[in-house]
Amino acid sequence: MYSTAFALALSVLTALTATWPVGPPRPAVVRGWEPPASAYGPGHRGVDLAAPPGTEVRAAAAGRVSFAGPVAGRGVLSITHPSTGTPPLRTTYEPVRPLVRPGTEVTAGQLVAVVSGPPSHCAPVCLHWGLRRGDTYLNPLTLLPRPPSRLLPLTPP
Repeated sequence: MYSTAFALALSVLTALTATWPVGPPRPAVVRGWEPPASAYGPGHRGVDLAAPPGTEVRAAAAGRVSFAGPVAGRGVLSITHPSTGTPPLRTTYEPVRPLVRPGTEVTAGQLVAVVSGPPSHCAPVCLHWGLRRGDTYLNPLTLLPRPPSRLLPLTPP
């Protein structure tokens, strides 16, 4: 299930110009993506980025705001990214104070929210960044550009 979704996410990367949602400098990943073994199993369906309250949050890629409001006592922002397949990719950010309304078109790197204070699922407060295609969770770090590969010799020179 995840390998097909992962392949689909990679196939649309050329359609996205993605950027870190917080920084510069590049934020530390406090907790990485831990895909669950089953749809309802334990795991971590996103990544947590070091970001104290008040940190500016920027759209990782261009899209349309699909949700901006509270969920379970925390502010959440979701952005749907067109031209990324069917169903389209959607990024989520929490806990945040959204600065944009549903229906707003945003560009990659545009200021869309600020990290809000507690309650948060990590201490100190961090930004949880998620990525989904339909009901399938994906690793949002796959959206980011990677440095070019470099071939190394098999034995030291």
